[in-house]
Amino acid sequence: MRAIPLTVTALAAALALTACDDGNAGSSGKNSSACEIGKVSVQVGSASVAPAAGDTGEVPVSLTNQSAPCTLDGFAGVTLKAGGTSATVPTQSGAKSDKLKLAKGDSATFSITYVRAKDGDKASLAATSMTVSLPGNDATQSFPWKYGPVAGKGSADKPNATVGAFQQAGD
Repeated sequence: MRAIPLTVTALAAALALTACDDGNAGSSGKNSSACEIGKVSVQVGSASVAPAAGDTGEVPVSLTNQSAPCTLDGFAGVTLKAGGTSATVPTQSGAKSDKLKLAKGDSATFSITYVRAKDGDKASLAATSMTVSLPGNDATQSFPWKYGPVAGKGSADKPNATVGAFQQAGD
């Protein structure tokens, strides 16, 4: 006899949970509180360029919120491009992303670390541009890649590069 009330209670709880909405996702599935390209300015800073094949370089990317408060929750998406070839840059192994809330005027940074390849190496990507996207949003912004060819991990579409976690900038 107790099975019916427990079953009804469990079913009611399951229905209540599926009806929950935290108000953060719009009809497109995007996180409405996520920072968006266009509402934050994105700048690629002065890089610590890898001078020779096998050397490691670092490209800092900074963003400043120009609009309503927003959240960075995850990692930036970075894609390197060379002609018709695109290569997604993976996140740094072991890196943990912290959820950062940016008020208007607040800034955050992340870095792209890469290994420079030898010119003409078939397993490298002679990148000429990169696109950056922010977590929770599909919009991208393109920037020139001026730091030389990127070594590949066996092939050009697997770059020996990583994207680091966002860090709060400023005070």
